[in-house]
Amino acid sequence: MNNNRDNTQDFSAEHTAKILADEEIIRLAKQNSPRLLSKFKSAYPEFFEHLALINGNLQNSEIIFCIYLKLRLSTKEIATYTFVTPKAIQNRKNRLRKKLKISSDTDIYKWFDQL
Repeated sequence: MNNNRDNTQDFSAEHTAKILADEEIIRLAKQNSPRLLSKFKSAYPEFFEHLALINGNLQNSEIIFCIYLKLRLSTKEIATYTFVTPKAIQNRKNRLRKKLKISSDTDIYKWFDQL
């Protein structure tokens, strides 16, 4: 019985740590922080493994852009946080679609959700 409580507490502690890490990742994204990439990498290493299998030649700036999409930030939000126009973000999405072979009729956010 006591072992079950320990497992529940472990799960609860892990869950709380995950929520705090996700909150920090979102904060770093909104600040366009250079620490975003390393923080996301430590929290979600499998994300980078999957990306590398699809295209191992992505630049860090493209990977960071992928993180923004994985976080489901809108074009306008990404533009605001990265200090560029929404049109520039739309162009980056289109270039990234080509590099990752994402068809134009696929929702890019759903594609990243499944990654």
